Amino acid sequence: MSTISAGTAGRFYRDADRAMLGGVCAGLARYLGFNLRATRILAFIAFLMFMPFVVLAYLAIVFLVPAESSGETVVKTRRRSRFCGRRRKTDKIDKDDADETPAKSRLAEEIDQRCKSMDERLRILEKHVTSKRFQLEQELSRL
Repeated sequence: MSTISAGTAGRFYRDADRAMLGGVCAGLARYLGFNLRATRILAFIAFLMFMPFVVLAYLAIVFLVPAESSGETVVKTRRRSRFCGRRRKTDKIDKDDADETPAKSRLAEEIDQRCKSMDERLRILEKHVTSKRFQLEQELSRL
């Protein structure tokens, strides 16, 4: 189990960013350091076994516990970031800017290449870190 993140400061909040219904499972997963998918599966099993109690408890938590939103958007590693690959379109080019346009396009292409390179390195790193071999090496280094 992982430690409680410093952002929660030891308090339980519903997670509005990862909420499906009310954010209760997402908040519990964050607070307790559990996997969100496992928490939702356990909540569904509890719902099937103890339906009236779980429904009342869930609704009570939705109405009594405040929701917290970090205000940050999560960027998936497979997607490009906000600035990578996006170029600014201009309708008119001023005569003063006409001299700078080739330099700007070179700079934009250089930035695009850097972003592609970083995406590729991140993909390789993600593949390595999520591999079974990496997990085995981590376990062996802890011994």
